Amino acid sequence: MTSETDNLHDELQQIGAQAREASNVLRSLTRAVKDAALIEIATRLRASHGVLRVANEKDLAAGREKGLSAALLDRLELTPKRIDGMAGGLEVVAALQDPVGGIVSQTVHANGLRIAQIRQPIGVVGIIYESRPNVTADAAGLCLKAGNACVLRGGSEAIHSNLAIAKIFIEGAVSAGVPEHAVQVIATTDRAAVGEMLRLDRYIDVIVPRGGKGLVARVYDESRIPVIAHLDGICHTYVHEDADLDMARRICVNAKLQRPGVCNAMETMLVHEGIAGRFLPAVAEALKEGGCELRGCRRTCALVEAAEATDEDWGTEYLDRVLAIRVVDSLDAAVAHINAHGSHHSDAIVTESYAAAERFLDEVDSATVYVNASTRFTDGFEFGLGAEIGISTNKLHCRGPMALEGLTTLKYVIRGSGQIRE
Repeated sequence: MTSETDNLHDELQQIGAQAREASNVLRSLTRAVKDAALIEIATRLRASHGVLRVANEKDLAAGREKGLSAALLDRLELTPKRIDGMAGGLEVVAALQDPVGGIVSQTVHANGLRIAQIRQPIGVVGIIYESRPNVTADAAGLCLKAGNACVLRGGSEAIHSNLAIAKIFIEGAVSAGVPEHAVQVIATTDRAAVGEMLRLDRYIDVIVPRGGKGLVARVYDESRIPVIAHLDGICHTYVHEDADLDMARRICVNAKLQRPGVCNAMETMLVHEGIAGRFLPAVAEALKEGGCELRGCRRTCALVEAAEATDEDWGTEYLDRVLAIRVVDSLDAAVAHINAHGSHHSDAIVTESYAAAERFLDEVDSATVYVNASTRFTDGFEFGLGAEIGISTNKLHCRGPMALEGLTTLKYVIRGSGQIRE
């Protein structure tokens, strides 16, 4: 008798083999076909608001029953604006230059060999993600444009939404001439599927995890496949002593509250001691009006009403209306705090001092650093990259918003005229 584990193993092996076969076709697909597919998918998504909202409501209802926080439910929800945003993201990707075949460098050897380095698809990309169903369309669209097949495994909390989006995507892609198995979604919510997927090194070339520490840690521990990490977003905003305080208040409130359940939301606010007495009461009032719970160091608690922060708070990604606040003595102390406690995702300084801004940009070791702007802009669409696979906190292969170029690798192409090595 065949066990469920054996069935799951066989199913994942088949998915992997189909993805590899599709990737061999995709790498030679013309830009015209890929772009036409993306436009067709975008059109179908816009025409499917009703279907997507019905599927999404099933996930939202299950999430409420499980007691998911308001911030996590917000990440899960597919509003009409977000559905249109998915479609718009695909249209932006279609308009971008195709990276495949792009020449990175070319030289001529002394013996006449012409040596070029060109961009090529990675092959098969596996993406494991949680909560946000729009990742299904974003990731699949970018992989398609970059000539990759993809295997997607979303979280159980978004299973109905993910499957509905994937069905629309696949039908639109196939109608435009894309191989049927270019995009595949693992339909089971069985956690064992993740383990099986991480052993598909014969078929999948790279794994991209998007989710909490637990998910990323599991992927690192179990994967036989190279991993591009998308770790948590412990993002900081440092309000410098030379900051425009009204600007600082607006930036900090936006960075925390505009959408608190996403990875580029501010989780810790650092304030220079020289302006803390003038700045903290006003910003604390605005944050509390937005429903934000404050946790502060002792100097913060002496100035505003806040719970006393623990050491754990400085390294926590809340993904909710909770903010840690620390008063610091100097720019040096702010940079040291960020480099010690942050996740190297997105960090900002608010200041009118050019010297302080430049030091912050140079010394903060994060994928994205800002002067006088909200960390909420760390996003492939906002950076003009179209959609994104995620925000990579790796230092190798790619860093920051991972978009089209991050989904390609390099190949050396050498053209000769009979040269041999002596």
